Amino acid sequence: MTEAYIYDAARTPRGKGRKDGSLHEVSSVALSARLLNAVAERNNLEGHAVEDVIWGNATQVMEQGGCLARSAVLLSDLDERIPGLSINRFCASGMEAVNLAANQVRGGAGMGYIAGGVEMMGRVAMGSDGAAIAVDPSLAMKTYFVPQGISADIIATEYGFSREDVDALGVESQRRAAEAIKENRFAKSIVPVKDQNGLTILEQDEFPRPGTTMESLGSLKPSFKEMGEVMPGFDKVAMLKYPHLDHINHVHHAGNSSGIVDGAAAVLIGNKEFGEAHGLKPRARIRATAKIGTDPTIMLTGPVPVTEKILADSGMSISDIDLFEVNEAFAAVVLRFMQAFQVDASKVNVNGGAIALGHPLGATGAIIIGTLLDELERRDLNTGLATLCVASGMGAATIIERV
Repeated sequence: MTEAYIYDAARTPRGKGRKDGSLHEVSSVALSARLLNAVAERNNLEGHAVEDVIWGNATQVMEQGGCLARSAVLLSDLDERIPGLSINRFCASGMEAVNLAANQVRGGAGMGYIAGGVEMMGRVAMGSDGAAIAVDPSLAMKTYFVPQGISADIIATEYGFSREDVDALGVESQRRAAEAIKENRFAKSIVPVKDQNGLTILEQDEFPRPGTTMESLGSLKPSFKEMGEVMPGFDKVAMLKYPHLDHINHVHHAGNSSGIVDGAAAVLIGNKEFGEAHGLKPRARIRATAKIGTDPTIMLTGPVPVTEKILADSGMSISDIDLFEVNEAFAAVVLRFMQAFQVDASKVNVNGGAIALGHPLGATGAIIIGTLLDELERRDLNTGLATLCVASGMGAATIIERV
């Protein structure tokens, strides 16, 4: 099978996903096009250089509707002969775009791809597309649907994570992110966003709150307690599914859950011939990819079984992995991953994660692959695994290996 290599990884800074956020006036297609242009410029790509642009986004309505990938190509300076494919695997959309591109290259369906994703959460509200699993009673009742925040609290309850545990992870995410920003560890991948006049709008992530402490988080009320215990009473739904639980311990809030932000990310994938044709040196190969379906009620446990699957499929063990990126959708997701594999916390999300930096749904999977690669290079390590939980009960993972 043909090897698929990563030649470049780029992303925009993540802007606060609200009206006073720096990227709020930039549309989804405009941000995507600017990033595509940056990848082309960084790698001297001209003409029909790549087979396709595969672009993920989770809320595919309004300005993120249609085939956003093709729209972004047409708005960018890329050759119009390059098509575009929009995909949606919720939070793993950006990773799935990269994995799909890699497997297309492996299968001989083109020499090179640009893959990644975008989410402008301040412009296109999460959930505004509607979802059968949430709004169709026949499916919601069958799957014992509860919102993700309730699912995170179920994980904390089921696996014994206290409010102190999840808050401590939130504080550590902020500390690590602040240190990474201070030391410019993201500089290799970040592409500053400029306006039409060439003036810089945003050049580094603006969501982190570096002064976060256990005391400041301790003052926050649980975000999902009322919807769980009062109306619409999702705790009762959860306990119908899991009768061994006599209550749900509500521990998650804004300070230990992923931030709502705007952002985009792209990865340049190609075979050996692609690199030779464009004078590029591969930075890593994509050793393995995996996806899996999981329990749709607890929903967010996917990183554990998908990691078991990707390791088994590739003949590897957890000890073969030097660094991990586990998306911080909620603190309990990461704590459960480390608990399941007995992974040292010093190897997981070493530059902070989505609690501190934000989680632009369709882009995050591509972001963490780039972050992982940059850090493997910085530390001169070899192999990394990136994984995400996914709405409605799925998991996705990618193993990369430096070359």
